[in-house]
Amino acid sequence: MFKIGDYAVCPGHGVGQICDIEERDMGGQKKAFYIVKILSNGMIVMVPTDTSNGIRTLIGQDEVGKVYSVLNNHDVLLDNSTWNRRHREYSAKIKTGSLIEIAEVLRALFLLKTKSKKNLSFGEKKMLDQCKDLIATELSLSGGISPTEVKTQIDACFNS
Repeated sequence: MFKIGDYAVCPGHGVGQICDIEERDMGGQKKAFYIVKILSNGMIVMVPTDTSNGIRTLIGQDEVGKVYSVLNNHDVLLDNSTWNRRHREYSAKIKTGSLIEIAEVLRALFLLKTKSKKNLSFGEKKMLDQCKDLIATELSLSGGISPTEVKTQIDACFNS
């Protein structure tokens, strides 16, 4: 159960802050909703309080190491399928809201860009930036450091 002011991750949208908890009449039944303001774009999202897959808490410090471990592991097979197939698969991973899966997408796109010397499509470039922003926002809030510092650490994972 979240409280007003808590940070939460909305899969597909990123980190948001609980602004309010409202009750709405839905088909004759009262239902409670979290009103979440997404930090990256100010969008307001309503999430039912009774769903288990709607939103999650920020990752803990023990999970942060796992994210960097994924980003530092470059010994993976590159996906050489068509860009639109990759885009579809990567989008599905991002929508899970799992920071580990988002890190896997970021790593795959970075490696595709640098190791295979392929030009990323416009959509893949946008997705790479989106993944980086999602990770930086959550890690900065859970670790108490600036998003810029987190992005520098992420870049260091691929510049070594």
